[in-house]
Amino acid sequence: MAAGTYNFILEQGATFNRILTLKENNSAMNLTNYTVASKMRSTHDSSTVAGTFTCTISDATAGEITMQMTNSTTANIEEGIYVYDVEITNSAGTVTRILEGQITVNPEVTR
Repeated sequence: MAAGTYNFILEQGATFNRILTLKENNSAMNLTNYTVASKMRSTHDSSTVAGTFTCTISDATAGEITMQMTNSTTANIEEGIYVYDVEITNSAGTVTRILEGQITVNPEVTR
C-alpha cells in the first residue's frame, strides 16, 4: 500500500480533530488488531518532534482512524510549515505508512 499525500492547516490554539477512512480495493480496510501513530516535525530529518497526534482506531471494521490534538497542545506549536506522517502497525509488528504531507500552522490571535 502506497502512502497518500494530504496537506492541511492546523490552527494554533484550536482543537484539532480529523477522522480518516482507510480503504483497500475500494472497500473499508479492517483495522482490527492494528495500532496507529502520527507525529509532526519541522523537517523529515529533524530529531525534535513538534507535535504528536493522539491517534485511535475509532471503528476498526469501517477502517476509521481518529487523529486529535488538544487546543493547549496546538497553542504550543510555533507558526510554520511542518511535515507529518501516519503509520499503522498490525499485530505481527509490520508498520505501513498510510498518509504523509505538510502541515501549515497558522498563528493564534485570540489567547
